[in-house]
Amino acid sequence: MDKILLTRTGHTVLEKELKQLKSVERPAIIKAIAEARELGDLKENAEYHSAREKQGFIEGRIKEIESVLGLAEVIDPTKLSGPIKFGATVTVVDEDTDEEKTWQIVGEHEASIEKGLLNVKSPIARAMIGKEEGDSVEVKTPGGEKAYEILSITYK
Repeated sequence: MDKILLTRTGHTVLEKELKQLKSVERPAIIKAIAEARELGDLKENAEYHSAREKQGFIEGRIKEIESVLGLAEVIDPTKLSGPIKFGATVTVVDEDTDEEKTWQIVGEHEASIEKGLLNVKSPIARAMIGKEEGDSVEVKTPGGEKAYEILSITYK
């Protein structure tokens, strides 16, 4: 299997979520299932079915996180420099609207556009990889062509 790239921060966030799921969420749902069983007939017991559904979600998420962490290759962006690559924090300006945006290029399991964490496999990130400050990149997006000028690249 391929390695899954994560930043140190992304790895820590996943470890914390896994610990929360195993030490808090899992015991709570086991207790909720036991309490729902005590209410009698399981066929028409909405609490029981809801708790079992939540248990399935929790167990699935635990397996997913354990798999990701098992395949993780942790990259420390502070030890990188040069052109844009995984871990870079990039500030760009939209050449049409003059709007500035800052994104950090991260792995798909830690990406969150709302938090400024851009999936390394996204079209914008792929277009920026290997570029340097002052370069322009053109990206095909669902909303049409976008052009960005790279203002700064930092590794923090």
